[in-house]
Amino acid sequence: MQHQEFEPPEALRDTIKCFWYNRRESGETESGFEVVPDGSAEIIFHFGGSCSIVNNGELQPLPSPFMVGLLNQPAIFYMKNRLEIIGVRCFPWTVFDLLGLPSGRDWIRVFEHPITQLQPRLNQLMLGGRIAEALTELKQYFLEARSRVAIDSMLFKAGVAINEAKGNIPVSQVAAAAHATVRTLERNFKQSSGYTVKDVSGLMRFEQARNQLWLYPDSNLASLAHELGYTDQSHLSREFKRYSGSTPAAFARKAKKAKQALDSNFVAFIQA
Repeated sequence: MQHQEFEPPEALRDTIKCFWYNRRESGETESGFEVVPDGSAEIIFHFGGSCSIVNNGELQPLPSPFMVGLLNQPAIFYMKNRLEIIGVRCFPWTVFDLLGLPSGRDWIRVFEHPITQLQPRLNQLMLGGRIAEALTELKQYFLEARSRVAIDSMLFKAGVAINEAKGNIPVSQVAAAAHATVRTLERNFKQSSGYTVKDVSGLMRFEQARNQLWLYPDSNLASLAHELGYTDQSHLSREFKRYSGSTPAAFARKAKKAKQALDSNFVAFIQA
């Protein structure tokens, strides 16, 4: 399994956190991998092997591209053979405006959109092992899309405040940074992302805890709770279990075992 992340061009940094590439190998039998929640929305292009989810008790193949919205619990995806993925990790308050789509709370969204026309060209490049060129074409598409979109200045300022605080910030302080009332900010934020400021902030703070425990599974939980602004260790444990389905201690034990097989910088996906 290989995973790499790439910074977006300067002109895209107000809408896109990063581009990433992942390759994983499987056999002819379907195998599952777990995606743990974070504070981002992902646009996923995949190539080669199949990519599916379970829907109504049956495996449902996913087209390329599709979108993964904000998750509030881990999701299991299934694959077989060799699967390559190019992902676009977006801020949830900008992704729908960037694509010109109505916001929503769907955790998986299959959509009709001009971006799907990139798939044949990207597939051709990926088959030839030309990953850098595929990423360049994708970045160029989003640069052109970004040039046609006016990002709401209030949401931009709110996003900067949330990002700088890594989710550890009261809604009132986000509103002050955005020069808006709490009511106005919440209305606009929910309209743009489908979620409240508190929803997104909570996921971003969980993401910090998850990453820390993935990279440093021996971290002291009481100290981590204090560092990330949780009331205490119990508060951290409740929120962590809410989003991951496991306690921080159980996740840390799992990370220790999984890191024997995965790159230590890999935190977007956790092997099931």
